[in-house]
Amino acid sequence: MRVCLLASGSRGNSTLIEVDGCRVLIDAGLSGIETVRRLATVGLTGDDLDAILVTHEHHDHVGGIGPLARRHCLPVYVDRQTHAALPKLGKIADLQLFTAGDTFSLQNLLISSFSTTHDAVNPVGFTIQSDEGKIGFATDLGIPTRLVADQLQGCRVLVVEANHDEQMLQDGSYPWELKQRIRSRHGHLSNSQSCQLLEDICWPGLEALFLAHLSEENNCPDLAGQLFRETLTDCGHVPEIIIGCQGLVSFCFETESVMIS
Repeated sequence: MRVCLLASGSRGNSTLIEVDGCRVLIDAGLSGIETVRRLATVGLTGDDLDAILVTHEHHDHVGGIGPLARRHCLPVYVDRQTHAALPKLGKIADLQLFTAGDTFSLQNLLISSFSTTHDAVNPVGFTIQSDEGKIGFATDLGIPTRLVADQLQGCRVLVVEANHDEQMLQDGSYPWELKQRIRSRHGHLSNSQSCQLLEDICWPGLEALFLAHLSEENNCPDLAGQLFRETLTDCGHVPEIIIGCQGLVSFCFETESVMIS
């Protein structure tokens, strides 16, 4: 099992998940060329990928999907409403449409989609289950709903949003309208909201927590990391915490293949 954030932030998002012999990207918000360059830093090429999963249609999540999929003959799994909101995606030879809430198979993986609250047409998160355990992915969340918490139970690895510190956002330079959008039920999770989610879903089997989509202006990695460590310490279990950034590939969580009974 290997998980890493190729990029995380408002200018491009992409997450590599490699499990049970299958390699998928969740979102491809960088250019195709930049995505391949970052894959090379972890020893992979575009041809090593097996699929791209799409969470929603915002450009920082889909900007490189078309070129990447066409150049490397990759299937793209995308919600039907989200696909309809992507008129510039171009022709995808292997387009796999689903409806939010669907579960589907990809090689030996069982992938479940679930609805999230964000200002997109029909945004989703994913869980990926295999003989090596369960991986959960939920970013670009307006609020941590009960559905999200239920779906993310029992994960070995979690990728969750920690977009902003509420005080930094309030005191920052963003226009009032943008601050309101970020804080809304269809915006982004603050550090404290994400910690509340973790209080519901942390368990002794959680080995790695990725903090994703941190704002470069309204958050601080050290601040977020400290808050999550304190929260998880109070919960009685502190997994490895890995914080994503925009310009660099994150540290990879990597383990030998272990079958989970």
